[in-house]
Amino acid sequence: MLLTTTPTVEGYPVKQYLGVVSSETIIGANAIRDFMAGIRDFFGGRSGSYETVLREAKDTALNELTQRAQQLGANAVVGIDLDYETVGANGSMLMVTASGTAVVL
Repeated sequence: MLLTTTPTVEGYPVKQYLGVVSSETIIGANAIRDFMAGIRDFFGGRSGSYETVLREAKDTALNELTQRAQQLGANAVVGIDLDYETVGANGSMLMVTASGTAVVL
């Protein structure tokens, strides 16, 4: 399955458009991550624990997007858009949405 943010794939014409596919994932950051991120915020530097959560949420959203496209018979998803939002009380959860167009190349 080919996943791309571009609307086309050079050298591979779209034979069939199967429709828009989307997926959502919501992941919570635990208290330890919040505590460590607070320390990083105070002293500066990257928060590896939050970066790990972001990657996990993105990967989950893209895996679900792939599954939905495969169910339609697609071999690619073009024009993928990823959005990141915080939700929940005090923004304690991260939501990642992915959408794109399922196609047959």
